[in-house]
Amino acid sequence: MGFYGKIKGIIDYLFGGFLVEGIIPIVFYIVGIFILYIVIEIAVRKGINSSIIGQFLEKKYGIKEDKKSFLDDDLDNG
Repeated sequence: MGFYGKIKGIIDYLFGGFLVEGIIPIVFYIVGIFILYIVIEIAVRKGINSSIIGQFLEKKYGIKEDKKSFLDDDLDNG
């Protein structure tokens, strides 16, 4: 049994499979929800901006600057 086998044995002993059956699916669920949020946000923004009503409102009231998203506030911008 190599190093990986010993570590796996210790983890299985301590968590009794809880890590695999409990925590990892929750992490995947949260990541999936976050990706879904990003996709929906982008789709709605592009859909509104390219619609006839969106173009009419831009001509009538001018183009408003996009609201800041928390995704825009990252370390690359500062």
